[in-house]
Amino acid sequence: MGMQREPDRYGLMGHPVGHSWSPFIHGLFAKQTGQSLTYKLFDVPPARFRAAALEFFAAGGRGLNITVPHKQAAADLVNRLTARADVAGAVNTIMMDGKNELLGDNTDGAGLLRDLQLNIGCKLQGARILVLGAGGATRGVLAPLLETRPVSLTIANRTPERATELADEFALQGPVVGCGFADLPHEPFDVIVNATSAGLHGESLPLSPGHLAPETVCYDMSYGKGDTSFTRWARDNGSTRAYKGFGMLVEQAAESFSLWRGVRPQTRPVLEALLAV
Repeated sequence: MGMQREPDRYGLMGHPVGHSWSPFIHGLFAKQTGQSLTYKLFDVPPARFRAAALEFFAAGGRGLNITVPHKQAAADLVNRLTARADVAGAVNTIMMDGKNELLGDNTDGAGLLRDLQLNIGCKLQGARILVLGAGGATRGVLAPLLETRPVSLTIANRTPERATELADEFALQGPVVGCGFADLPHEPFDVIVNATSAGLHGESLPLSPGHLAPETVCYDMSYGKGDTSFTRWARDNGSTRAYKGFGMLVEQAAESFSLWRGVRPQTRPVLEALLAV
C-alpha cells in the first residue's frame, strides 16, 4: 500500500467570512475536475492578517483567497504580483509558487467581466458605467472594465476625495472620473456596479432614480438570500436587469482554481447549484 497523500490545503481569509460560499464552490470544482484538496474559512482580524497568512503557507498551505478587508494588505504581503494584481494594487488570490515564493493575483475583474459579458449578455464597449464605492473591491475591477472600452466610467463614493484619487490613479487605463454621490450627473447609466458593502448591512445608497433606465444593468457585487438593498432599489425604480454577484463569485473562484490547479472548471453547473440552495 502506497502512502495516501494528504489533500492540498486552500482557504479563504477575511473578516468576517462566516457567510462565505467559497468552500461549497471550490468543493464542487474539485469534484468536477478530480482534484484532491480541502478548502477552509479563516476569520482573521486585520492586525493578525500578515502573521496568519504566513503561518498558513509555512505549514504547507498551497493557496488562499483573500476577501474584505485584507485585499490591499495581501498585495503588500506577497513576493510577486501578476500584471493585473499590480495594476489593481489589490490581491484576492495567493499561490505558493515553487519552493517559497508567494504569487499574488487578482481574479475579481476577470470574474466580473465573465459574468457580465458571458452569463448576462451585457454590452460594455461604448457603455456609460457607474461604479459605487472606492475601496479594494473597486480597485480590482477598474482596469478590466476600462479595457472593454466604455465611453465613460464614473466612480461615486461617500467621500468624494477617495473616488477622485482612485480615478487619477487609473487615468492612464481609460476615461475614468470620480465624484461624490451628490455630484452625479442626472442622466441614466447603461451599467451600474455596486462595489460597496452597503448591501450587506442593509444601508441604502444615496442614488436617484434618474440614474436608471429600464435597460440599465444593475449589478451588486454582494449577494445573499433575496434582494440586496441595491437590487431592491433597482427593481423598485423600474430596472428589469438587476443581478446579484453570485456569478462573479463563481467566475472569480474558477479563475483562482485555474491558477492553483492548472485546470479550468465549468462554472455553469456550479452557479446553478448555488442558486438552487
